Amino acid sequence: MTFTFRPLDPLKDAELLHAWVTHPKAAYWMMQDARLEDVERAYMEIAADEHHHALLGLRDGEPAFLMEHYDPVHRELVGLYEPRPGDVGMHFLVPPTDTPEHGFTRAVITAVMARLFEDPATARVVVEPDVANTAVHALNEVVGFVPDREIQKPEKKALLSFCTRERFFDRPGVPATEVAA
Repeated sequence: MTFTFRPLDPLKDAELLHAWVTHPKAAYWMMQDARLEDVERAYMEIAADEHHHALLGLRDGEPAFLMEHYDPVHRELVGLYEPRPGDVGMHFLVPPTDTPEHGFTRAVITAVMARLFEDPATARVVVEPDVANTAVHALNEVVGFVPDREIQKPEKKALLSFCTRERFFDRPGVPATEVAA
């Protein structure tokens, strides 16, 4: 699978995002009760933030997933761990579908990670999923994340995990095409 990325347009993409983030399967995104205006506002704030970025992942030119990356020195994890130079925080959301495709979410997280590591300044990706989100913990492990510890964020208890560039690219059995996505 090959994906491309484009910057998210908070107004143009708000209706699509609203459907994604308010779906019951997106419970860990914590926007279940958001109105369309709430989604527009949240992503306008991200668009205006030099330390937080939102991209749409496209498959054959069509929106297929959401990717966010942020500077953990300034957002999300401030005061919750000791950041290192080259740390980049990441979130991703694969929307629900009526026709699930085996391996799709793994391909998405692999493409997201490859995109982050395209920047030579990125040394390590940091994630903080809800401790109860065991499905994403398993996916994170597949692409090389190592859990560090549980942390308490204002909105959730999270599992702080890290993936270095080396762990991502040196996973056993990774086909070269997988990381080129």
